[in-house]
Amino acid sequence: MHTMKHKDFYLQLADTLLILGQRVAEWCGHGPAIEEDIALSNISLDYIGQATSLYREVAVQMNEGKTEDDYAFLRDEREFKNLLLSELPKGDYAFTIARQFLFSTWYYHFLEALEKSQDEFLKGFAAKSLKEVRYHFQHSRDWVLRMGGGTEVSHDYLQNAINDIWTYTGEMFKMSSQEIAALEDGVGVDVAALQTDWDRIVSAVMAEANIELPQNVWMYTGGKQGSHTESFGFMLAEMQYLQRSFPNSQW
Repeated sequence: MHTMKHKDFYLQLADTLLILGQRVAEWCGHGPAIEEDIALSNISLDYIGQATSLYREVAVQMNEGKTEDDYAFLRDEREFKNLLLSELPKGDYAFTIARQFLFSTWYYHFLEALEKSQDEFLKGFAAKSLKEVRYHFQHSRDWVLRMGGGTEVSHDYLQNAINDIWTYTGEMFKMSSQEIAALEDGVGVDVAALQTDWDRIVSAVMAEANIELPQNVWMYTGGKQGSHTESFGFMLAEMQYLQRSFPNSQW
């Protein structure tokens, strides 16, 4: 058995990507148009693929006989350290698009910073993932502008979505213990420093979409410490059901 100094940093990022991928996948077969159904399915697969590569690297370095599936399907609720933003129920289409835009804007800048990591695997992971996330950002931004500048109904749906999600955005910029430890070793990202660029881009796009951003909102935190929203346990049970009911089954 090996020790892996920044295992928790890897897992925190992988958990957010896996859980968001699962939420976005819930649109498969339910998108408002066939193109959007396919687009969201592909975005979901991107996130799950990125999570898989991180889990697999942890499994290889730890050398405990585990696979990426063990980290996804055989850990309990408190062991997941994902952003609360990623686990919120998918809601309506405006909610999904708003979350995608707010997360993708953050994640793009996160990956740009991660490209400077002294961890060679994370450096390569960031470079590869950036190509996918650039599309995620463009896709969600275009939809934000389309909804915000569309009908009164589409505008109101988007405004309500931003109002609901905003209270979960602060956690993206709050350093967890695993992020602090990784940053000190030149491996991680100073997520607090990403807020300036995020604010600038989000404010500009929302202004163009005629959406008002909530002010002085109390921010939820706790996901990075393993405290989750009520809906998370239900989602996890559904996601892990097959593996836990029929352990080690092969297709």
